[in-house]
Amino acid sequence: MTHKEVRVNRKAAARVASGHPWIFSSDVLDRGDASPGDAVHVVDPGGRLLGTAHYSSTSLISLRMLSPRSETVDKEFLLGRLKSSHDYRRMVAPDTDAYRAVYAEADQLPGLIVDRYGDCLVMQTLDQGMDLQIAVIAECLVRMFAPRVIVARNDAAVRSREGLPLETRILHGEVPGDIRVTMNGLSFQVDLIGGQKTGIFLDQRENYLAAARWARGKALDCFTCTGGFALHLASRCETVEAVDSSAASLRAAASNAQANGISNIHFLEANAFDLLAGHAAAGRRFRTIVLDPPAFAKSRSAVEGALRGYREINLRALKLLEPGGVMVTCSCSHHVSEAMLLEVVAQASLDANRTVRVLERRTQALDHPILLTVPETHYLKCLVLQVI
Repeated sequence: MTHKEVRVNRKAAARVASGHPWIFSSDVLDRGDASPGDAVHVVDPGGRLLGTAHYSSTSLISLRMLSPRSETVDKEFLLGRLKSSHDYRRMVAPDTDAYRAVYAEADQLPGLIVDRYGDCLVMQTLDQGMDLQIAVIAECLVRMFAPRVIVARNDAAVRSREGLPLETRILHGEVPGDIRVTMNGLSFQVDLIGGQKTGIFLDQRENYLAAARWARGKALDCFTCTGGFALHLASRCETVEAVDSSAASLRAAASNAQANGISNIHFLEANAFDLLAGHAAAGRRFRTIVLDPPAFAKSRSAVEGALRGYREINLRALKLLEPGGVMVTCSCSHHVSEAMLLEVVAQASLDANRTVRVLERRTQALDHPILLTVPETHYLKCLVLQVI
């Protein structure tokens, strides 16, 4: 197969040499006759081959590197990468039937997400190249997993930058009526069509266990969503107050608690910031607090405001902790580094007049691997802290 050729500048060549797979449109010198979604050869100004990439005609990220060699990106290529991803998951996620099976750049399949929920798969094709291959990818997944259904949850806003429609559709099989998976020995219901992300949150799986190890007494779980942290805290705590602003999420969380025979969680619909302030005014105290908010910074320009938000919510939570109490605080904003989060929590601890020590510094579950040379793959930060 003859590849079309895209020529890039020296800055882009240096970026590829540094191990990052993205080349921006401003660094493309000549697109040649590349069409949206094509697998193309990328060459430097002197014509030296840098590798094979998917080309995007509309995104600021024009090229996503697939290989440092000349490759035909066909069914066999995709199947090989998918099998490598699966081999890794069998090593790091052997005791669950709910995990991320493919994590885009971290699995050398940029633009592709695949999550497994029992015998159901949900995938996202987030760039033109992977979207063009969606049928072939689905064939490979059927061959590997024999799933009951494959759902394309292509409703992520990032697809708009690629000129791709926002849609959800069935690629294979039929969606069963009731889908439950087991995570850390607990049963969770999954909504493949309307649930958060691709169904439920998978990236906190290992942090749920870490939180439970330290949890005691009365607990407060803010931004509980479908109850991930709350359900794990329940067996270690006297009571758990689980808070979210979404009534639909709370209904799902309550259903999960009932399915697991858990009765010591009180679910409350409220704004977490307001609730924390109200609890402080009422003199309430907790032994364990979890803060797992949605991303406050979805772009680099939003970081300053996000840091103010993280500082404020951690300040309000620290004021509610008993001496010796533990706080688990998270950020899923990849633009906010762990160093930034540590700094704002330190500032909050000073403002709250609390002395805080770090028990654990954690990140996303191992089925969401982090590439050292691609900082964007490291988005989840999780700190386990204790007031002394």
